[in-house]
Amino acid sequence: MSHEPLPPFAVAQQLDTAETLCLQRGKRLTPIRRKVLEILLRRQRSLKAYELLDEIRREQAGAAPPTVYRALDFLVEEGLIHRLDAVNAWAACLDAAGEPHDLLVVCTRCGAVAELSDPELSRELARRVAGAGFVLAGHETELQALCGNCSGQQHPLAHRHPH
Repeated sequence: MSHEPLPPFAVAQQLDTAETLCLQRGKRLTPIRRKVLEILLRRQRSLKAYELLDEIRREQAGAAPPTVYRALDFLVEEGLIHRLDAVNAWAACLDAAGEPHDLLVVCTRCGAVAELSDPELSRELARRVAGAGFVLAGHETELQALCGNCSGQQHPLAHRHPH
């Protein structure tokens, strides 16, 4: 996930995809669920619940924390957003209609997220965990890191965005 905001047409496309996925599953993307997802898509980084609530209250002054938490729970269950324990926040899934992500890399300083898929590495990790007498609790493994901007190092394949 980059620090750059998604252009409005891309946010609209992602919201349409989410709406379609929910309809196919017999679920509803209610206005509050849609608004939470839209904010996460627009911001392109992980946000804490209070940040989401502050933003929602700019348009709906009476929005209550339980409403936001219920929306977040729904969006996580439907695979439309990720719950990030490392930073106690949530981030939009940018490929909700595609293959599941098994690795999430989270910048513990700014909240940026990268969605990765490496089934072979995940199988090896699960095997090692099983060898220690445990079973992985979820299908996604969250890795704590510092992004290129926060660490001051640029990935050799990455390109720098002006801020």
